Amino acid sequence: MTRLVVVSNRVPVPSAGQQAGGLAVALDGMMEKRGGLWFGWSGVVGEAGRAALAAVETQAGVDYATIDLTREEHDRYYNNFSNGVLWPLFHTLPELMRFDRRDAASYRAVNERFAASLLPLIRPDDIIWVHDYHLLALAAALRARAVTNPIGFFLHVPFAAPDVLAQAPEVADLVRDMLAADLIGFQTDNDLANFVAAATQLAGAIRLASGSLSFGGRRIRLGVFPVEIAAQNFARTAAAMANEAAGQRLRESLAGQDLILGIDRLDPTKGLMQRLSGFRRLFERHPAMLERVTMLQIAATSRKDVGSYRSLRAAMEAEAGSINADLGTAAWQPLRLVSRAVDRTQIAGYMRLARVGLVTPLRDGMNLVAKEYVAAQDPADPGVLVLSRFAGAARQLEAALLVNPHDPDAMADAMETALTMARSERQARWRALWATIENRSPALWGRSFVASLLRAVARGSTKPEQRAALAHEAEILLPAAGAEDRVLH
Repeated sequence: MTRLVVVSNRVPVPSAGQQAGGLAVALDGMMEKRGGLWFGWSGVVGEAGRAALAAVETQAGVDYATIDLTREEHDRYYNNFSNGVLWPLFHTLPELMRFDRRDAASYRAVNERFAASLLPLIRPDDIIWVHDYHLLALAAALRARAVTNPIGFFLHVPFAAPDVLAQAPEVADLVRDMLAADLIGFQTDNDLANFVAAATQLAGAIRLASGSLSFGGRRIRLGVFPVEIAAQNFARTAAAMANEAAGQRLRESLAGQDLILGIDRLDPTKGLMQRLSGFRRLFERHPAMLERVTMLQIAATSRKDVGSYRSLRAAMEAEAGSINADLGTAAWQPLRLVSRAVDRTQIAGYMRLARVGLVTPLRDGMNLVAKEYVAAQDPADPGVLVLSRFAGAARQLEAALLVNPHDPDAMADAMETALTMARSERQARWRALWATIENRSPALWGRSFVASLLRAVARGSTKPEQRAALAHEAEILLPAAGAEDRVLH
């Protein structure tokens, strides 16, 4: 059985006591079973960061290999280019981009250093899975070092249209670098279509009749793999936590009012200021809602080193104060804003109590909060999901109330519709939403991508024995008849 090598910007090193993220939940079990190596940045910033050799620790059959970054690398590669250029660009917010060629050079240099440090750890039969926008250049850097192993790449964030991407001078080269992978995965059909357009228009790739791409004499397959949650587990957690102390305190503080809940990182792409505009408009357009509803917006501070994030926090705090001053009374505060992180199990309980889940990003790769809100609901008396049509989750959760986050009047009307919706309609909408997520999981998502990568490489192999072995391993991992992915062959 081939070993799985996962490469991501950050590594969930067990000894560091980090909380396992969604990617770790998706991959840990599979890596432990087949043997695995997880490689990336340690999270440490220091001037000794240029050491070529990675530090490795092993737990449960998985090797965790990490390298440090220097302060300059962290500032230029991570803050300035990854999060200051690629993040807003891919989310179609180029006005937030601050391009500097020195940052772009650092981004490429760190990708090269990742490749150089990973190279000694790669075995001949490994399959390599690279993750997200921090490492767009890594597949090409590995190929330049004569790595012939199967390489898959998955983009967790959206992929913007070519005319948006072209505003950053280095992006055409990065699209070419992505084409060094054997399989490239996206969250939605729209992201895949944008990539095909960019690959053909900016990088010179050729689209084949089958839907895959040809570039540099190689065939690159593409697929859609929506990231999932462990819905059944989350539902159980939410039901339990709604009756624990934190949930009880929130319920009592509402004093019978309906709860509108927003859960986000403090990020310009999440549409937080637009959401507050919509909330203010709710009371202007529907004054009967005054003193009948309270909004809790949890917006945990993130990326404190990026100026646009600091500005957003200040603007959010000012607008929250203005809403409460303009609309509140001595006995009622319409908006509660929390800027610190809240335990995920507590949030699950809050979701169970919320009559409306407000998920309105300007653009999002997927947005798992939307799926978590659905999973958290009481089937007998569910709340209503108000969801941005520009979130990747909207492609699956069509029974939500879909809104344009740039239209505060439409958001206000959707909230009023959700708050006054009959129980029978709420139940019908919830059942339709639940049906799309109940039997899926992060583990299935991970197996689906790896099996698709194995099949893609098998189809392109000229060696009958290798082709048969890879196809057989893919079938064991996830039978083709049960595959959840959509791959263009």
